[in-house]
Amino acid sequence: MVLAAALAVWCARRSSERTTALFARGLALVIIAGWAGEYLADALLGTWSVMYDLPLQLTDVISVVSALALWTRRRRLVELCYLWAMTATLQAVLTPDLDHGFPSVFYFTYFTYHVGAVVGACLLVFGERLYLQQGAVLRVYVATLAWACIAGLGDLITGGNYMYLRAKPGNASLLSAAGPWPWYVVATIVVLAPAFLLLAWGLAALVERADSGRSLQGRQ
Repeated sequence: MVLAAALAVWCARRSSERTTALFARGLALVIIAGWAGEYLADALLGTWSVMYDLPLQLTDVISVVSALALWTRRRRLVELCYLWAMTATLQAVLTPDLDHGFPSVFYFTYFTYHVGAVVGACLLVFGERLYLQQGAVLRVYVATLAWACIAGLGDLITGGNYMYLRAKPGNASLLSAAGPWPWYVVATIVVLAPAFLLLAWGLAALVERADSGRSLQGRQ
């Protein structure tokens, strides 16, 4: 993931706009293939269930948003892609809640669309310099709460655990240190989500400032 993200940024900064656009759209197709492939595999293997396989996890909407951001480069989609991928998706890559190991098809689909979203976020913001606009953190935070409400409704209807609103992940994650239910949900809403969104925004702001400094030096 780190190597792919670094290579994507390096290529975007040195390639033509057309070449970068083709690469971005190719990555968008890879993300969608991995994301949709997981649902297709569940259906073909007969393991699909409304409790686990409705597209209500945050990473589901991140996958779709990331693909659309890579395809269109619309700034609102880019800010969603970047702030979600560099927080929620990055944690999902580092502490995966995955019952299938290598070489299961679910191993490949999971890491394809998760890693793809992180690489896409780096490509768009650090490579193509589509930096975040004012108010991005607040907009993404509100969007996250709105999606959590949708996922929570899905949990009530299906008895599932979308967005881990009813129980912590089976494997260790950041939520493991946030207390029992429902306090880890409260801690995530009040502390963890805002803190990580601000950290991701700060990283983009630092890179943008460094780019601006280099541009000024180049004109002198």
